[in-house]
Amino acid sequence: MNLSEELLAQLQGAPVQQMAQQLGAGTEQVQSALGQVLPVLFGALGHNAAQPQGVADLLGGWLGAGAGSNDGAALLGQILGGARGQVESQLGQASGLGDKIGPLLTMLAPLVLQFLSQRAGNLDAASVGQLLGQETARVPQPGGLAGGLLGGLLDQNGDGKLDAGDLFKLGAGLFSKR
Repeated sequence: MNLSEELLAQLQGAPVQQMAQQLGAGTEQVQSALGQVLPVLFGALGHNAAQPQGVADLLGGWLGAGAGSNDGAALLGQILGGARGQVESQLGQASGLGDKIGPLLTMLAPLVLQFLSQRAGNLDAASVGQLLGQETARVPQPGGLAGGLLGGLLDQNGDGKLDAGDLFKLGAGLFSKR
């Protein structure tokens, strides 16, 4: 069972019903959307962890903040970066939640980081990186929604493929944040 499936299993029942109620959406619709959203969030975290200093930043900042922060919008911004609007648009359309997907993602960001923090508890940086790398590898390839969204996150220059230019832009973006 991968991280997305584990968290989805934990959210069954009352948590999904509560999310649906807060969003004004059907429980089944939210359940279905979670199956699409969670792989994208974990895949994006895996992508971030694969960058230089990515796991250290994740362990030192995001997981600590995610475990105690209720600011889902800020955490989501860190996870998805500049692709947030595109991800929300595509997931909203694919899930049928439309503009309700943004609030769902905002609810999920702290939960995903808290879940990951619990799983990463006694793991070293290399093990966390490997765990997230496995999650990224599980994201369906570009034909599927999650793979297409993750590919969009990685395709920094918008040419439709992941190449050295994308990696250069990602690396430059990391250094400019410091």
